[in-house]
Amino acid sequence: MARPAVLITGAAKRIGAVLARTFGLAGWHVVIHAGHSLESANALAAALPSAEVVACNLVDGSVAVDMIEDLAERLPDWRMLINSAAVFKPDSAQALNPAIFAEAMRVNAETPTRMAQAFLTEAKARGGKRVIQFLDMKIANPNPDFFSYTMAKHAFASTVKMLAMAQADPAARIYGLAPGAMLPSHDQHDDEHELSGRMNLLRRLTGAQELADAALFMSEGWLGSGETIFVDSGQHLLAQPRDVLYLARE
Repeated sequence: MARPAVLITGAAKRIGAVLARTFGLAGWHVVIHAGHSLESANALAAALPSAEVVACNLVDGSVAVDMIEDLAERLPDWRMLINSAAVFKPDSAQALNPAIFAEAMRVNAETPTRMAQAFLTEAKARGGKRVIQFLDMKIANPNPDFFSYTMAKHAFASTVKMLAMAQADPAARIYGLAPGAMLPSHDQHDDEHELSGRMNLLRRLTGAQELADAALFMSEGWLGSGETIFVDSGQHLLAQPRDVLYLARE
């Protein structure tokens, strides 16, 4: 396999699929991870120059690590892991939902961290290895909505610098990538997203392709390890008392 490989979690649909197309067209072999959307994942893989599909539920961290070890065994030049999959379910600062909290911490923080650790230890790469942890602009501009999700993203954000500091290989890079309101989320309608997506300093809709282009730039390793890029048209620089999903309805 002449192409460098990238694994993108949650790549069957939405932002993950945009990432997969971008890396595929840029000459990468794309490993598309799907949790449940296998039909969409297979259709996407068939449309790319070089791609394959892997499937597992990220609630089970041990199965996810097994998947990483299997890929590390057979991919000759696995250079990049993009942990973009996440769960986004509502609970509040007044009443944390234990089940939502447990799932959010597992899928949004614990499992992708274990996957990154296994990738950095086991993968064979001809250049420096790259990890991108998908965060959220909420790490700089928090609000009390989606409480467990936001807690998990703050925990996940803390791993970026710590993993970067722990690497013996000076060519390795661990990055954070923090999007803002980008696509309709949760139960949002398109007209609501048209309002909420512009609740940023530039009053513009931030496109998913901008996020994919940032990830492709980060794959080159030009930034120092441990850095985080915000792709949100300045939303993280504001102070928003609620999630923009709800601000658009007020």
